[in-house]
Amino acid sequence: MRKLALFLLTLSFLSCKKEPVYGPLNLKNGQEVELMVDHRYGADKDVLIKLPENLDAGSYLSGFDQRLPGTNYRIKARFRYLSDPPQDGPSSYFEFVKVINQEQYKGTESFDIQLIVSYVPGGPTIRLSKTGNDYYFIPDKLQFTPANNTVAGQLEEIWQNVKEIRADWKLGLQPKWKAIKATVTHDPQKFGKAYLVQQIQFTL
Repeated sequence: MRKLALFLLTLSFLSCKKEPVYGPLNLKNGQEVELMVDHRYGADKDVLIKLPENLDAGSYLSGFDQRLPGTNYRIKARFRYLSDPPQDGPSSYFEFVKVINQEQYKGTESFDIQLIVSYVPGGPTIRLSKTGNDYYFIPDKLQFTPANNTVAGQLEEIWQNVKEIRADWKLGLQPKWKAIKATVTHDPQKFGKAYLVQQIQFTL
């Protein structure tokens, strides 16, 4: 009888034991959630939003290869916690499951993109490439269209610096600037495939 009581007590304890939760949103490993993915692909305000609370999800999304700039998405994703994360890497991320709803952005509001980002290890990198006469923020996916001759000249100046760094990469050359901020809108002529660069600001 005593053994039975002990067994029932242990069973009760195990059934009441809570699964561990992680991150600022206290999510379980493998828990499915709804997220809002913004139309501003790669921008300063390109932040995952946890629904329905409208809170910063606090991590990144993996596996959403079909995402297009200029489209707002409501998606289902699975929270993943890494008990042994890679060195200098995050301990959690969201794994794309499926699109619940998508809607093309209809506004004309401008937004900012940082062209210099720092990676660990690796240091600062300029996010710009060029194919023929076309500049790209993301090669073969997201183009930068200059809105005027001034911006066109600035993009070419940045590209020349990128080539200098790549040509002498063994010397560990750094970008000429501490920061480069591009103010952009969606290019109506190439919507979903290009940003129209209205202005570029350099920080020395």
